[in-house]
Amino acid sequence: MVTLRINGQPYELAIDQRTSLLDTLRDHLRLTGTKKGCDHGQCGACTVHIDGQRQLSCMTFAVMAEGHEITTIEGLAPATGDLHPMQQAFIDNDAFQCGYCTPGQIMSAVGCVKEGHAGSEPEIREYMSGNLCRCAAYPNIVAAVVQARDAMKEG
Repeated sequence: MVTLRINGQPYELAIDQRTSLLDTLRDHLRLTGTKKGCDHGQCGACTVHIDGQRQLSCMTFAVMAEGHEITTIEGLAPATGDLHPMQQAFIDNDAFQCGYCTPGQIMSAVGCVKEGHAGSEPEIREYMSGNLCRCAAYPNIVAAVVQARDAMKEG
């Protein structure tokens, strides 16, 4: 048994100790916002926050997250129904095309801002470089991070 706290909710699960956090989220809890891209830690589609830090859920065993607060894209927005500033910025800046990488991009972008790596566009590009976008929406993603950075400072 493993007890996980995800998006503020406790879950007790009987899973194999080798089960990744990604597979736990998607297959056992039906939290399918976190995407399985490469399953090798190279694309960033599976990015979640563990205790507020960006983590690749495909490279993390679920048992390693026990006792920690996990936030997925489903838990990013406040309960009021409003979007998180980063989610809104992605919409405002058309920072997605097919949308597959978008949840991981957003989670990584929030981490980029919170970790203090969004001071300039080159710095944002560097810290977002672990998140791949097949559609090449990179300029729009950077613009979204800049917009949300300012909104996150105000909020």
